[in-house]
Amino acid sequence: MSATRTLILGVLLDGPVHGYKVRQTLELWGADHWANVAFGSIYHGLAQMAKEGLLEVVEGGRGGQTVYAVTGAGRQEFQRLLNDFWWDYRPIVDPFLVALTFMDRMDPGDLTAALAARRDRLRAELLMYERGLAGKRSHGAPRHVGETVILSGLHVRSQLEWVEQAIKKIAEGELP
Repeated sequence: MSATRTLILGVLLDGPVHGYKVRQTLELWGADHWANVAFGSIYHGLAQMAKEGLLEVVEGGRGGQTVYAVTGAGRQEFQRLLNDFWWDYRPIVDPFLVALTFMDRMDPGDLTAALAARRDRLRAELLMYERGLAGKRSHGAPRHVGETVILSGLHVRSQLEWVEQAIKKIAEGELP
């Protein structure tokens, strides 16, 4: 499954637009943060899907100015991918879990310092999510797009709560 492919097709469901507009929409939505979209891959994706018959070129142009529209096959592919995303669950892979596995190999002072730095980073992330949500709303992003920010913020908040508890456990000799 390709998040980028699904997002591009989904943006184009509202009508023909040029590649730059697709990119602007995905930037507004913050798709680079929650869907791992590399914005440079959008133009390649558009051209590739046009070759596959999922999109048609409505108006030629240079760079991001080519206007694309979704074909019937593109609509079917979007629905298939969307359905797959709704029914599939994949745990978030976080390298931090590797670090947790070996916390007993660290000096307690270094471990506490590392967790305190992570705590500070998570707090900054939460502020970023709050600002991002306000920004999306002020720039007219659909309300449901804000839910991606809310869910991501909840993930960060739960990790922050764990980190704060872990720091206390280290101080009390309960960890590692």
